[in-house]
Amino acid sequence: MRPLLNGLCGTLPSMSSLSDQMGFNFRPPERRVWKVRDLVAAVRTHIEREYADAWVEGEISNFRAPDSGHLYFTLKDGNSQIRVVMFRSSARLLRFRPADGLQVLVRGRITVYEDRGELQISAEYIEPKGAGSLQLAFEQLKAKLEAEGLFAADRKKPIPVLPARIGVVTSAQGAALRDILNILERRHHSVNVLIYPAQVQGEAASHEVASGVRYLNQHHKVDVIVVARGGGSAEDLAPFNDEGLARAISGSKIPVISAVGHETDFTIVDFVADLRAPTPSAAAELVIRSRQEIENQATGLEQRLARAMRYRLLMGRQALTELAQHGAFGRMMELIHQRQQRLDDLTYRLQMEERQGLERLRRRLEIFAAAVRHYDLRLVLSARRKELESWTASLVAVMRNVLLQHKVRSERLQTALASLSPLAILDRGYALIFDSHGDLVKEADHLRDGDAVRARVARGTFDATVIRKQE
Repeated sequence: MRPLLNGLCGTLPSMSSLSDQMGFNFRPPERRVWKVRDLVAAVRTHIEREYADAWVEGEISNFRAPDSGHLYFTLKDGNSQIRVVMFRSSARLLRFRPADGLQVLVRGRITVYEDRGELQISAEYIEPKGAGSLQLAFEQLKAKLEAEGLFAADRKKPIPVLPARIGVVTSAQGAALRDILNILERRHHSVNVLIYPAQVQGEAASHEVASGVRYLNQHHKVDVIVVARGGGSAEDLAPFNDEGLARAISGSKIPVISAVGHETDFTIVDFVADLRAPTPSAAAELVIRSRQEIENQATGLEQRLARAMRYRLLMGRQALTELAQHGAFGRMMELIHQRQQRLDDLTYRLQMEERQGLERLRRRLEIFAAAVRHYDLRLVLSARRKELESWTASLVAVMRNVLLQHKVRSERLQTALASLSPLAILDRGYALIFDSHGDLVKEADHLRDGDAVRARVARGTFDATVIRKQE
């Protein structure tokens, strides 16, 4: 075969000569060599231009939500799959929590992850297939909080029967606030209302309502809190399905009444609150009883108390009458009369003894007064005064002699002490040496080289060290 080909090649004209004879020049296509990154970037640019806004339906698997806030998962459909990433800026707007096995619609742009050369969807919006995102988020959060026990009946705090101060967290311009104030004014105008203005619609609504609940708890200014909002669509009521708001209400030390939407509307706040009111107007009627109801109840209690007291008095009178007719009661009255008579007798005897004692004291006083009238007390006092002055003069003279003798003796002793004192010797230039134990050094044998000593001179002391001693 090879010789045959060689022969044919030798007889056929060359391709270049054949193309020249036919009137055109043939050149092989130029070879283009791509770098991997450049090829991936070119494919990415082409794909993103063609599929800038695409809706893709599939089932979520391998869902991950790291601390960065981004969401990563795989979208599957039969045997095909594609990776999906949703960055934090879009993920925080989701009303529900994606999970494995959930059928969803993903909207975003198709792109290529250059580091691995993988096709992926950069998602901007995710919608559950078959159920709305708000309803799914509601069901997920409800199941989570119910599992934690936030809806338990034993956690509900009782609502005060007649609160003196009511806190209302709602919009200051909403119709719900006007309805609450009108009903409170009609039912019990003396109640105090503290209003915490907050948005009740929009992204910031849940945070502002939660801040209002925490503020009223921190300052302890109210007895009960009403969280109110008028009716609206599911999107309008979405802030009251927020987990942070639910936990703020659950942690409230003050009872909370939920009054959100109409009677058929239910939110997470309704399950967490201590009491749910169908409407804001109903909350105002529940939080405080009308003055007429209180007055009627007080009147009824007063009448019941009066009837009970009359009945008890009648029964007591009847029992006392029966006892009075009993023989034992008669003997008891006889004993009481005897004791009363004895008490009167003792009282009379005490009064007589008191009068007689006062009469005896009066007579003795008259006798002493007569004796004093015949005795001149001034002469006796004059004699006693003279004796006292004489004794005083003698005592002063004796004390003066004794003090003089003691003074002479003291001066003599001081002179002798000064002559014998070692301090007087120190004035002549001598010193007293003490060792480290505070003992007086009398011989050099008691010291060694390097010992610390203290010297006392006539005026002061100083420390020294033994350098060399001599016998």
